[in-house]
Amino acid sequence: MSVVSKPTGFSCLRCDALYPADVQIDSRGCPVCRKTAPANLHPIYGNSEPASPFSQSALKRSLWRYSDVLPCAADEAISLGEGETPLLAAETFGRTLGMPNLFIKDEGRNPTWSHKDRFSTVAVSVARSQGAKIVATASSGNAGASLAAYASRAGLECVVATFAGTAGPMLSQIRKYGATVLPLVQKTDRWAMLAEAASRFGWFVMSPCHAPVVGSHPIGIEGYKTLAYEIIEQSDGIVPDWCVMPVCYGDALSGLWMGFKELLAAGQIDRLPRLVAAEVHGSLSDALARGADRVDEQEASFDTLAVSIGTTRSTYQAVKALRESSGHAVSVNNDDLITLQRQLAQSEGIFAELASVTPFAAIRDLREREVISPYDRVIAVVTASGLKDLDRSVETSQAFPAFATTDEAWHWLGSNRPTLG
Repeated sequence: MSVVSKPTGFSCLRCDALYPADVQIDSRGCPVCRKTAPANLHPIYGNSEPASPFSQSALKRSLWRYSDVLPCAADEAISLGEGETPLLAAETFGRTLGMPNLFIKDEGRNPTWSHKDRFSTVAVSVARSQGAKIVATASSGNAGASLAAYASRAGLECVVATFAGTAGPMLSQIRKYGATVLPLVQKTDRWAMLAEAASRFGWFVMSPCHAPVVGSHPIGIEGYKTLAYEIIEQSDGIVPDWCVMPVCYGDALSGLWMGFKELLAAGQIDRLPRLVAAEVHGSLSDALARGADRVDEQEASFDTLAVSIGTTRSTYQAVKALRESSGHAVSVNNDDLITLQRQLAQSEGIFAELASVTPFAAIRDLREREVISPYDRVIAVVTASGLKDLDRSVETSQAFPAFATTDEAWHWLGSNRPTLG
């Protein structure tokens, strides 16, 4: 098999229009679809036959072991050892949801504690190989922290445009990596600034910077395909019935779906799973209900705790993945998110970011509506660690006692945790 690791061009996800490899990626997506239903591009490769991600041995204990189907060669990769995150059976927590075959893909184990590292390692590797000096993103936290880390590793400057109200721990993490943080009062000002910087100064912008959003840089999205590859390898080839994940603009959902489709084309699996998007304000649910390609803006009727996925408008790439997989979108509010976060941590030892808890609320909803069978094999993707938004999930006024003597400690245990005494 001939392996071509660099894209030979790009194709529109919606209309299949073809573009050369040197097409300008400016976050406005396909020029043909721009006025009707804006859609992202995706790389195409020159392979004469479908490439299998499992065709080579593990060159690196990271997602770069799949470099045959990524847009950059392994020896050019900027890596921090990302990927290879565990797939864990969650029997105890699954029983609380009525799902004994629940598994959790814990992306909080990545180097910067989120799934965004799969995007950043590929995007920064390609950016550096193309001569970029400054990489930038508009981010509420996880993408910014990840990009900052990989930019530091690559010796590149990094700028993160964010907004007031972003979780404090994430901003601290971004700054520790040495990135320049620009908080803007108006969220949309982030995009205008990044679009101008790309045009005037040649910044390599990874995130959307135009509306309507089509998704992040298509090169980075290729990194998310490795989620599907790992899930199948870690499941000994068994295809899940459902994959559920939190969705903002659908970058990871789209990449996950492309990965599964590539595995099917290469003959590595014999069927595809169904996908579920746990969202906040319902733009994907609305588009699916209307049978529409265009995703419309929704009203933000509440201030979500799941800030990482708090968009009021998702993308066509997410709708496409859901529709092709006969999947669902479930709107999740703040109810029980902190309770589910605590239950997951106490039953399975996994501390998830609040946005990463939304898949379990979606699973519970679909199980109660009998969309998901109790016997289905379900994989929930926990996209980030709960350390990311402690300021939102922990009540700062909560007091914890300090004991002057061991007698006081034993008395408190007897009253509050008698099973320990």
